[in-house]
Order: sequence, then structure tokens, then C-alpha cells
Amino acid sequence: MAAYRADDDYDYLFKVVLIGDSGVGKSNLLSRFARNQFSLESKSTIGVEFATRSISVDDKIVKAQIWDTAGQERYRAITSAYYRGAVGALLVYDVSRHVTFENVDRWLKELRGHTDANIVIMLVGNKADLRHLRAVSSEDAKAFAEKENAFFMETSALESLNVENAFTQVLTQVYHVVSRKVLDIGDDPAALPKGQTINVGGKDDVSAVKKVGCCSA
Repeated sequence: MAAYRADDDYDYLFKVVLIGDSGVGKSNLLSRFARNQFSLESKSTIGVEFATRSISVDDKIVKAQIWDTAGQERYRAITSAYYRGAVGALLVYDVSRHVTFENVDRWLKELRGHTDANIVIMLVGNKADLRHLRAVSSEDAKAFAEKENAFFMETSALESLNVENAFTQVLTQVYHVVSRKVLDIGDDPAALPKGQTINVGGKDDVSAVKKVGCCSA
């Protein structure tokens, strides 16, 4: 029970999406960050899957729910639901396949068409371990990221290079955006979002159900 509570103990829950062409290593980035695993035999993701992991930012527990989808065109129908509520994104390309970098612009347009203007975007050049096959220079990618107001990092899920850094930086930046918004609210309780009040004592109230259970035993 304690382990369950610990897993459920967080101050913020942020949805982060992984996007980019098929085969750039999105699923391995996710499994490396969430479970510290890497598989050379990983197959294409069908549909959507997600994993969670919590990190500490400014003494707060930030839980990331990271969504991973297939990059193939035929799964495009899921985009709206996939992007909904995302506050961070890792836009991944393969440093050894230039076409995956060329398609970054299209992915970025799609991402921005479905998400809030404040979304934190990290351009990720994965498979940096394939140094002898490099087809995209760090300078070109960095220049593109700066032009698009995105962060940039090269990673290797295989060598566990910068994977932790990439996710942590996105989550930290999201936290700063969100905490700034919270600070902007000030002390006016009317400015707080509706839905933060919780009705208790109704027939569906958990404590009431528990009480009936204990007394009828």
C-alpha cells in the first residue's frame, strides 16, 4: 500500500508527447527514460502507448506521462486525441537519416496546430552513437531549433547519452511555465480554475460508502 501511495504522490502531472518519423528511436528513448531499458529488436509501435516517471524539480514532485505513437502516416487519425493536453514534446529525428530531419518541419507544424502556444518543445537528434553514419550536423539542427524557439539536444538511447537530460529539461521548463502561470493568478480565489472545489457528503462520497461498509460488517 505504501508503494502505491508513493507512486501516486506528486505535485504536478504533465503530459509529454514523442513525435517524429517511424524508426528514429522514440520508443527506445521512452523505455530508456522510464525503465532504463533498451532493445535492439524493438518493433514499430502500433497505435499509442505511454509510460510514467516522476522527477524532482524545485522540491516538487513532477510526474511525467509520456506518450509514444507510430510515426507512420497511416496512424495519423489519432493526432487530435494524442496531442490533447500535452504541455511538452520531444520532436525526434535520426542523425544518420537526413530525411527524418527534413520532416521535422512538418511534425512541428502539426504539433503547433494541435497544442497550446506555451508548449515546451525539445528537438532531439537521436542515434548519436552512429558517428560514422552522421547525415545531420549538430550546427544545422541547433540553428533550426533556435529559429523555431525550441530546445535542442543530441541523444543516444543505445548508450544512454543525454536521454535523462532531454526529458528532465523539458519537464523542468514546463514546470517553470506552469508555476509562472500559477503565480500570475495572485491571491484572487475567483481566478482559480473551476472544478477545484470538491463536494463531500453526497451518496457517492467514498468516506460515506466506507462508513456504511464498516457498520454493516
